[in-house]
Amino acid sequence: MAAQGCAPRRLLQLLQLLLLGAGAAGAQWRGEGTSRNLESIFLGRCAEYSSLLLSPAEREKNCTAIWEAFKVVLDKDPCSVLPSDYDLFINLSRHALPRDKSLFWENNHLLVTSFAENGHRLMPLCDVLYGRVGDFLSWCGQKNGSGLDYESCPSSEDCENNPVDSYWKRASIQYSMDSSGVIYVMLNGSEPKGAYPVKGFFADFEIPYLQKDKITRIEIWVMHEIQGPKVESCGEGTVKILEERLEAMGFQYSCVNDYLPVKLLMCVDHSTHPDCALNSAAASTLAPSSS
Repeated sequence: MAAQGCAPRRLLQLLQLLLLGAGAAGAQWRGEGTSRNLESIFLGRCAEYSSLLLSPAEREKNCTAIWEAFKVVLDKDPCSVLPSDYDLFINLSRHALPRDKSLFWENNHLLVTSFAENGHRLMPLCDVLYGRVGDFLSWCGQKNGSGLDYESCPSSEDCENNPVDSYWKRASIQYSMDSSGVIYVMLNGSEPKGAYPVKGFFADFEIPYLQKDKITRIEIWVMHEIQGPKVESCGEGTVKILEERLEAMGFQYSCVNDYLPVKLLMCVDHSTHPDCALNSAAASTLAPSSS
């Protein structure tokens, strides 16, 4: 990812929780309701992406057809949407991924998008067309009626086969299958639950679908938050579990703590912090572990 793809870790979920706590009427699910102006945002993102980021040979994407393929899930029970329901949407919006540009991640969505720089430096899932159109959005139909539910949508705690999670599962699978060359993975070494969720989008819907014959090696970056704790580093805890999994699958890999280019980006907002002294940042990139 995610995840997660850009796996669905939505910033607005906190607002939804606050609304629920305040007694928002009609909210039957734990997740954020359908994003306002969903169709307009979707079509606008699709048109912008097609005209600016796709190669000239791939710019003839029919955004209206892509939207029609996507919106079929809005007519389904919001707890009965499967990843396969997005097959046509993926097929219509899919495009080639540059070699050596795929960036997977867990628990650092905003850092990933900042470093990727709109797909120009690297191309995480949220910078691929079929990931871009749904990034930071939520959607679902009414459970017992027609139209969209703007009050709430099911989260993974409500039911597994919800529209947003199934979307990211299907998109993650495709992204993994289309990735090639050197694969990059950015993890959050300050995450209290561990840098690598052993159950998550990267673990369950991305790693299993990587095509070994297309991949040169995998490079893991374990980033620690400025002023934050160092919960795990390369060769420790869940990172070690990931390393052992990749080794067992036959992948060549390396692991670097606080990869310097990303660390320097993090230090833009913390320029006076001791962790951002250039010699300290440079030293933290030394001695990577590898298989």
